[in-house]
Amino acid sequence: MSNQVYLGIDLGAESGRVIAGLFDGQRLSLDELHRFGNGPVNMAGTLRWNVVGLWQEILTGLRIAADRYGDRIVSVGVDTWGVDYVLLSKKNELLGIPYNYRDPRTEGLMNAAFTRVPQAEIFAQTGLQFMEINTLYQLLAMQRDHPFVLELADRMLMMPDYFHWLLCGSRVAEFTNATTSQCFHPTENNWAYDLLRKFDLPIDIFPEVVTPGTQLGMLREHILRQTGLRRIPVVAPPTHDTAAAVAAVPSERTGKANWAYISSGTWSLIGVEVQRAIFSAEALKMNVTNEGGVDGTYRLLKNVMGLWLVQGCKRAFEKQGKTLDYPELTSLAEASQPFRSLVDPNDHPFLHPENMVQELQNWCSRTFQPIPQSEGQLVRCALESLALKYRHVLEGIQQLTGERVEVIHIVGGGANSDLLNQFTANACGVPVVTGPVEATVMGNLLIQARSAGQLSSLADIRAIVRASTESRRFEPMQAAEWNTAYERFLALLKFSH
Repeated sequence: MSNQVYLGIDLGAESGRVIAGLFDGQRLSLDELHRFGNGPVNMAGTLRWNVVGLWQEILTGLRIAADRYGDRIVSVGVDTWGVDYVLLSKKNELLGIPYNYRDPRTEGLMNAAFTRVPQAEIFAQTGLQFMEINTLYQLLAMQRDHPFVLELADRMLMMPDYFHWLLCGSRVAEFTNATTSQCFHPTENNWAYDLLRKFDLPIDIFPEVVTPGTQLGMLREHILRQTGLRRIPVVAPPTHDTAAAVAAVPSERTGKANWAYISSGTWSLIGVEVQRAIFSAEALKMNVTNEGGVDGTYRLLKNVMGLWLVQGCKRAFEKQGKTLDYPELTSLAEASQPFRSLVDPNDHPFLHPENMVQELQNWCSRTFQPIPQSEGQLVRCALESLALKYRHVLEGIQQLTGERVEVIHIVGGGANSDLLNQFTANACGVPVVTGPVEATVMGNLLIQARSAGQLSSLADIRAIVRASTESRRFEPMQAAEWNTAYERFLALLKFSH
């Protein structure tokens, strides 16, 4: 079979790409056509997304795709991070520049929301973990600060849905990203209208929800003229990047929660795939989340701050005039003393610090630990703490499912961090299998291929990933040392905000 070509637009919190997936029915190969920067833009003290600039870069990538692959291109789809959104007027005008989820306007709003609707009731209607970045609290901030904007709004679109609108004019929400909002009811499979009414949010702005693989429409005529593409369909992949990545986890285990995944990048999302959302009192207490996956599955998971800690350290070092790349930082960390200082990666000071190094040092000082000073000590503190946090989360998830996790699959860019991979195996006491690094875009592309009739099931998708990529395996080591460190880590959690 000759290669069919699918286009994946993959937007991350630090960069975006337009990638071609060449699929011959047996293997998928990737061709990165265009890469561009992304990140929050500080505008008058607020953090926003430059959606106009992102759209310009997407068009550049589509032009390259048309030049390189022409009539072989079958479809295109977009995936992004979760929780952020845009508002459109009745005439499809963009109402304001979309906020970045790290903007501090939501600070304190989560607890304020609990005075209007009890926390347990919010969880019962959404099944989502409580984070101040969730769309629900962003909308409540809009209601408080800019109520006239909400009054003008005719449609709320999550970020990938907005780019699909730009591509083809669809004004719908794709399931997996809708479930990150804390505005969606997993068992009713629709927006949590009763909850939204209690917050006096305008329910008419919430769009129809569609499943991954839905054909949304054909490319707009002006895009054909601008890019040289032919009239191809826009297909909704799993538009939340973690949902796409989990679809591409190369596991052969299906139907049981005896394997875990970590989608490792700026955030680490650690969890298991379950057939039904779990709403128990224990799930609420553990503050886990039920986010949508492919074929009606749910991702029972928890967000951990992830490599954001290391990225923040790197930025702080650069401000001091020390330019070190990630391999150099990893080497310095590996050479540093084990378990000297530990932190809770999910504590509030690490969410949007001005100086990550200062926050790590402050945390260690406040908890009566040696203060990390060198670059190696700081990065080792971050990586060991992440691995121990993974174990803590995994133990809670296993209690909820009653299944023992026998292997952890790490996908995404963090799969390149051999030191963190080994720390994770050591901390959790189970083997770690890494790859693919490009799980998110592979999930995006292979759902498009399934929509085109080339694949029939999630198991098929994962078989293609196994055939198309190589994995590495890390066996647990140093059990006694890591068990001792874990007991110390648990004791430190009482200092978290």
